[in-house]
Amino acid sequence: MELMCHSSTFLLPPENPNTASSSSSSVSLTYALVVLNQNLPKFTPLLWDHAHIRVCADGGANRVFDEMPLLFPQLNPSHVRSRYKPDAIKGDMDSIRTEVLDFYANLGTKIIDESQDQDTTDLHKCVAYIRDLVPNTDKSELCILATGALGGRFDHEMGNINVLCRFSNTRIILLSDDCLIHLLPKNHSHKIFIQSSIEGPHCGLVPIGTPSGSSTTTGLKWDLNNTEMRFGGLVSTSNIVKEDIVTVQSDSDLLWTISIKKL
Repeated sequence: MELMCHSSTFLLPPENPNTASSSSSSVSLTYALVVLNQNLPKFTPLLWDHAHIRVCADGGANRVFDEMPLLFPQLNPSHVRSRYKPDAIKGDMDSIRTEVLDFYANLGTKIIDESQDQDTTDLHKCVAYIRDLVPNTDKSELCILATGALGGRFDHEMGNINVLCRFSNTRIILLSDDCLIHLLPKNHSHKIFIQSSIEGPHCGLVPIGTPSGSSTTTGLKWDLNNTEMRFGGLVSTSNIVKEDIVTVQSDSDLLWTISIKKL
């Protein structure tokens, strides 16, 4: 089974790669950023600097316009807004304010109105857009970071988690100030390099789509050993990272979640 490696080095400054664990250098990815319509995490500027493509999902543009200047109180808000200009705004355009849309359009941001499509979420639309921009040969190295994907309405959270499953062959990480979530596809074994300065120790593994008949881990306080997991039975929540590397193998897709320390 092919090995898939994971690391949260996108939460470390790009100019200081040596602050990351040296073993995480095996994870070399091209990042894209999607900003959804929830409060911006305090580390959003870090994600912005890592990303090669930055897309706001509809009302996510309001968040960048309103909240990014608050993260730089010593700077002129107009300078911050010009500096953090999304490459594109995409969605059904039912949340973005007119003055925000006009501001970014005048700066050259691409505006993509998909109000005719009410069958997919704004995150789904943005992920599909980013995938279309990336050549097929590079998709295996693509990692999409989604801020504002957690918190707020529960049905929105579940819709965002469903996007992980619908694009299971694309690395997508859902982020809030408190934690991150991403999919561990069952057709890979997984090695997760823990960045202990910025994440952990609390973590969890949750089966998604189908129950897990057998899941095995190393590196956790309560490791799984060919363990069955299902809703209505055992689910590995409130676990604790104990090692610098966590390994996971399962016969079903799992969600991996880990707490993010206050940066």
